[in-house]
Amino acid sequence: MASKTKKPARKTSNRKSVKTSVRGGLETMEQLLTQSGYQLRGWQRGDLVEGILVEKTKSALYLDIGGKSEGMVIDRELKAARDFIKELKAGDKVAAVITQVENDKGQTLMSLKRAAFESLWSEFEKKLKTGETLKVQGREANKGGLIVSVKGFQGFIPTSQFGAHLKGKLDSLIGKTLEVKVTEVNREKNRLILSEREVSEAALLKDQEKALKKVKVGDVFSGEITGVMPFGFFVKVIPKGSEISLEGLVHISEVSWEKVDDLSKFYEQGDEVKVRVLSIDQKSGKLNLSIKQLIPDPWEGIEKEYSPDAQIKGEVVKVVPFGVLVKLKPGIEGLIHISKIPVEQSIKVGDKVNCFIESVDPEHRRISLGLVLKKKPVGYK
Repeated sequence: MASKTKKPARKTSNRKSVKTSVRGGLETMEQLLTQSGYQLRGWQRGDLVEGILVEKTKSALYLDIGGKSEGMVIDRELKAARDFIKELKAGDKVAAVITQVENDKGQTLMSLKRAAFESLWSEFEKKLKTGETLKVQGREANKGGLIVSVKGFQGFIPTSQFGAHLKGKLDSLIGKTLEVKVTEVNREKNRLILSEREVSEAALLKDQEKALKKVKVGDVFSGEITGVMPFGFFVKVIPKGSEISLEGLVHISEVSWEKVDDLSKFYEQGDEVKVRVLSIDQKSGKLNLSIKQLIPDPWEGIEKEYSPDAQIKGEVVKVVPFGVLVKLKPGIEGLIHISKIPVEQSIKVGDKVNCFIESVDPEHRRISLGLVLKKKPVGYK
């Protein structure tokens, strides 16, 4: 009967491990460890270990971790870090986490997810510095933009970071591959922000960057409203000596010295407005604009106009739990505290009331008012 042929052992002749390179002339494991400087350790699950890649095959990755056996990355852990593993070569140092100290075959099983994760963050940080592009795949669209997948990691492209050809078409990008640039990397917050526009409109952005250098804080422009939102409206302006337009935001708080609740009642797309530059966002290329800064501040010199005990007539513009707000003139409101309003007196929005000035606080933009009453209730001050 023919004898069974033994199955050849896994080849190790090409390994670059310390153990095989110092074996010649040594007879015991103790001698080997003394010569190599290795120390055997008792690993525990979850330990982070630095190893040296010994061999890479389709089914496993073998790491020299200085233990009695090599560390192995197999099955799901191999697939989970496949993109990271593709870049590895024999002799590379790599950090791995122990997932099983010893299986039934005496093997130490490991995971490279953490190393792959750290490597990916490093790659993103590098691309942020160099401006290199990377490819991502659309996963989910929402009001703010598009959530994308990049090498198993999640990133986000804000709506403002899409070229004009993709505005309003984010749903069609789910499952599609996009070329983007990295604009923000934050490991602590696990945040990766990307821009498609910096790739598709690179030439336009470069021209806008030049145009932005022609703008200074305090400059006044006549511009066209391109969009009205609940929080403000966008205005397109063209700097002097440039043919490229820039976009700026007039926040709702910068529209008027008076409180504005609904911009759509006063402005619409296509309207022309005069604006002043409050600040310049060099990173986004956007301008922060104001309309009210072109109008004198009604609070300047207010204490001269409204002295204590002076009587004045105003209109109730808001009723709140602690009193009523009275408009004295455009941009100037005062408060009649609820303690100053007789219980039997009903006051509603739109009422004209006779008041007197109790105090003026220009620094905090506050005016305290009292009602002028024909007959003061008991305890009224």
